[in-house]
Amino acid sequence: MENDLMERLFVFAVRTLKFTRKLPNTTEYKIIRNQLAKSSTSSGANYEEAQGGSSKADFINKVKISLHEMRESNYWLRIIDAIKEEDTFESEIQFLLKESSELKKILGAIMQKTRQGK
Repeated sequence: MENDLMERLFVFAVRTLKFTRKLPNTTEYKIIRNQLAKSSTSSGANYEEAQGGSSKADFINKVKISLHEMRESNYWLRIIDAIKEEDTFESEIQFLLKESSELKKILGAIMQKTRQGK
């Protein structure tokens, strides 16, 4: 499962970075592009770090950061979906929105199970 999740987080980050290249070159999109690029890549990086956590608390903390970053990614994607003026990247935004929502749920479940000691 964890290898699958690491791969999903990696693919999400790569697809998100490729997606940001398609965004218009306006001031607001530049801000969103930067924020989304950071949060989407940070989620996977923190989950990778969690795998080498020195303790259960360290693991939980890294997964918590990963979840936080995925929530932020989902937020920026929702903003893009709300302000876009054309449908040129509709299918990709919908995929990324769905994937970020699923990844949030998975990361949240891992945190909950780890905290409960299961």
